[in-house]
Order: sequence, then structure tokens, then C-alpha cells
Amino acid sequence: MTEAFVKTAIADGIATVTFHHPKSNSLPADILAALAGNIEQAGADRNVRMIVLRSEGEKAFCAGASFDELVAIDSEAAGLSFFNGFALVINAIRTVPCFVIGRVQAKAVGGGVGLAAAVDVCYAHESASVKLSELAIGIGPFVVGPAVERKLGTASFGLMSATPAAWRTAKWAEQKGLYAEVFNTQEKLDAAVEAHAKELSAYSPEAMAELKRILWRGTEDWDSLLPERAAVSGRLVLSEFTRSAIAEFKRKAASR
Repeated sequence: MTEAFVKTAIADGIATVTFHHPKSNSLPADILAALAGNIEQAGADRNVRMIVLRSEGEKAFCAGASFDELVAIDSEAAGLSFFNGFALVINAIRTVPCFVIGRVQAKAVGGGVGLAAAVDVCYAHESASVKLSELAIGIGPFVVGPAVERKLGTASFGLMSATPAAWRTAKWAEQKGLYAEVFNTQEKLDAAVEAHAKELSAYSPEAMAELKRILWRGTEDWDSLLPERAAVSGRLVLSEFTRSAIAEFKRKAASR
């Protein structure tokens, strides 16, 4: 599968939003915009009572920001625009009136961890280790940080942020609250996601909307906070340190 896409399938009140990118399900600007748009559109559909967020394939759930787009950023305005794409997706998940279940079938890095943290309930395969690698390339998990910290707590978020080379196992992520449950086969993971989505789709949409509003209380400032964080990343990504670090990462990847 070589073409990047975001698609939504709706059946029995459940909207399944699936994204794919040939480079380990990384997130360029167009994929981020499509993700936010598809999630918002599903949330506005009166026939949708549940959303499932997933990626295609089995090798990686999400590799985070696209390195190709990071190196192409040539101004703070362009940097803000790119990183604000992550803010739009997180805020879309936060503000839709229905619950969003995440399916993480493999490793998640950076923005991928942010997606896993932003959904209301996240299920994962035992291979779905996580890493916040941003500091290693001269930026930080600024935009996804509020979502990750909300799920894991400040101490665990700080540990992940300060150890950008370290992978944390899916079991560790489950113990810290990022994952609701971890499964040893993809079939069990899919069955759990399907069963929970089907269960929630049978409940009162009004009651779920009110419950979601309560659960997300205290995040009302994210509409302004996340773009402010995006501006920080947009400034730092222009540094010589970041340019050199990304070039080195790409060189190592090409030589494997």
C-alpha cells in the first residue's frame, strides 16, 4: 500500500476513521488536516454514536511528524501551521460529542503517542511500545504534551520527554493509564475494540455527550493552549540543531 489516505466508514452507528502513510504511518500536514476533518464530520453526524480511530497495517501505529515536512519548514509561520495540525486533531477528538476509541496495533512515536493519549479509551497490542522522541531532534512534545500528561500524569510524561531514545513497553503504558488494556494477538485487540464500540453505540448519545463534557473538564483552554505550543515547536524546528538531527536520522534510516 503506497498511497497515503484518511477514510471513514460508518456502520451501525460506529464511524471508523482510518489513516495511512507509506512511511510508517507518519503524519504530514494533509493527513493531519484530513484526520481532524473526518473526526469533526463524524462527530457532527447524527447517525454516528461512536468513533474508532485506527491506522492501516501492522508495522507501526504512527511514527509521528513527517520528517520530510519538518525539513521543508522555512519560517515560523510555516512551522506554526504544520504543528497546529496536531492541535486540530487533538481538539477534534476532545470536542466531538461522542466517545472516541483508539486502536494501537504497533509502535507509536511522538505525535502517535499524542493520538493514543487524546482518545477517550485506547486498546493496544503488546507490541505497541511508545516513545516521545522530540527532544532528540531539538524540539519537544509541546502540542501533544497536554494530552499525554492528562493520561499519564506529570511524572511519567516528564520521564518520557526527558528520555527521548527510550522505548516504553505497551505493558508500561497500560500501567500508567495510556492504554486501557493490552492484548497478545491482533485478533483479540480487534475483538475488544469492536465489542466496546458496539456496546457504547447502544447507549444514550445525550448521556455520553454530557459524560464526555465532564471527563474533559479543565481542558477548555486547549483551543488557545495547543496553538501556543505549536508556535514554540514551529520556532525551534528552524534551528541548526534540528536540521542536523533530522538529516542524521534520515541518513541512518536510508542505510539500514
